[in-house]
Amino acid sequence: MASAATAPQPDAELSIPPLFTTEPLIRDSLPTESSRVQDATIDEVLPFLQGEEFDYCNSHGLPHLDRRLHVKFLHKQLGKLPAAFTSADPSRPWFFYWCLSALVLLGEDVTEYRQRLVDTVRPMQNQDGGFAGGFGHTSHLATSYATVLSLALVGGEDAYEVIDRRAMWRWLCSLKQPDGGFQMALGGEEDVRGAYCAAVIISLLNLPLELSQDSPARSAGHTGLFTGLADYVHRCQTHEGGVSAKPGIEAHGAYAFCALGCLSILDSPHRSILRYSDAYHTCYVLSGLSAAQHKWNLDVARPHEADVTGDSWSVTPYMDGEQIFDEEDRVATVHPVYVIPQHKVEAMQSYFSSKYGF
Repeated sequence: MASAATAPQPDAELSIPPLFTTEPLIRDSLPTESSRVQDATIDEVLPFLQGEEFDYCNSHGLPHLDRRLHVKFLHKQLGKLPAAFTSADPSRPWFFYWCLSALVLLGEDVTEYRQRLVDTVRPMQNQDGGFAGGFGHTSHLATSYATVLSLALVGGEDAYEVIDRRAMWRWLCSLKQPDGGFQMALGGEEDVRGAYCAAVIISLLNLPLELSQDSPARSAGHTGLFTGLADYVHRCQTHEGGVSAKPGIEAHGAYAFCALGCLSILDSPHRSILRYSDAYHTCYVLSGLSAAQHKWNLDVARPHEADVTGDSWSVTPYMDGEQIFDEEDRVATVHPVYVIPQHKVEAMQSYFSSKYGF
């Protein structure tokens, strides 16, 4: 905790709307466990929102980002975990990604984890392609996505060369479906997560777009991994305007991200939280903080389908007059589609684009 904490001037108006500095106007008269938890949360956060807690605030009256505490927590999450985490064994790649991505956002050097990550994920890669969530499991698109991003975060040839690109391509071809989408695993569910995860992996690894001859998608006349994918994603949009997991069901915010991320790679988008700290929300809250601190622009659309390295993005920070945080609380930029820093995306794409043959 910093010793020189800054309190806002007494006559300074806090940059927080009154809606968030008072108790809710409408209260349910029937007490429930949910309402009691809500009341406890309100009691805990209101003093900060009202500007009464000035132990560690910036000049705008908002709490500083406690980098030291976040860094310590994330490093601990990458160490030996208690027995209760055994049930999360199939999600190991997600722990790698959440923690490494959050550490990079905080300016930490994660290359120290490179060899450990390589040694851990190599046996999680199946001969038929893709990465499993744990040792001896079948490959899954979500855990393959998280593993590839984790390898991109630690960077370097040793990390990149863990990936069997040819096997990954064959496996993705086997997941490609006649309706244009992707299954998450062989014989598994098909939804817009598969579209996004597949698009990220294909574009990062510079995989060939042509489908293998035995791909099930060829029965519908598709010839490429991206053929019909945009149409599949479009069909996931509901009458509400949101995006559902698959055509014909309820929209959900998380799937909107998957859909827009996938479409950004293909062309352009316009064509119950627990009370305990966890790496998942730490990563994405810091990513959200980064998004609030920086402005991204999509500059140049990809001219040819054969170029799967995505579009050209530029980023500029919000500066004085546009920000309500001190510079010491600024985090690194995170790519709005790949959700890792842009230079990590470019490094992996550049490496595989420069490789001769396949």
